[in-house]
Amino acid sequence: MIKVVVLDIEGTTSPTSSVREDLYGYTRDRLPGWLAENTGGAADPIIEATRAQAGRPDADAAEVAEILINWLNTDVKSEPLKAAQGVICAGGFRSGALHGEFFPDVPPVLRAWRDAGLELYIYSSGSVRNQKDWFAFARGGDLSPLISGHFDLSTAGPKREASSYEKIASAIGVPPEQILFLSDHPDEVDAAVAAGWQAIGVTRPGEPNSPRGDHRWISDFADVEPN
Repeated sequence: MIKVVVLDIEGTTSPTSSVREDLYGYTRDRLPGWLAENTGGAADPIIEATRAQAGRPDADAAEVAEILINWLNTDVKSEPLKAAQGVICAGGFRSGALHGEFFPDVPPVLRAWRDAGLELYIYSSGSVRNQKDWFAFARGGDLSPLISGHFDLSTAGPKREASSYEKIASAIGVPPEQILFLSDHPDEVDAAVAAGWQAIGVTRPGEPNSPRGDHRWISDFADVEPN
């Protein structure tokens, strides 16, 4: 019996375009200024982590901004980038410039699953801070009370590695066979199954990833019956 459902965001609960155009665009426009204004303070851990990952120990704030924007444009899954994005976008959510966008089938099904006693968790490459804001400032109303916890690259690890899913199962304290994972990315579905989870692929019109492998694929959360 499934006790926990773990959800990806981009392409699964939410349109990829809303993440890459809205969040990425907001970050891209503000990143150089934020790094320059916060050097010697909040930006320093991000600058140091970027230098280390890029192998550029002497990069100044402007050069770090160029590195991070390049990673943003090429969709590199970088912890310092996601951390910077979380901080920068927090202001956008609170000012009303940004909202969490969801496919229409998602909010009512999440509520139904919670009402049925399932625990819901998020596992996304976006920072935990961004994830929480995405649900709290959802267009149409706050969805954050439905979510029991969040995992990202820094707390769980890469999404295409089985060890990350093993780490999440251990943190949640539920046997892997009682966890259902939903994602639009075939490699992530493969990794979850390799860790002993149940997994279903999500394929929606207009989204970039296509079904692959022997997994079950759905296009509407209403087609999932976790129990």
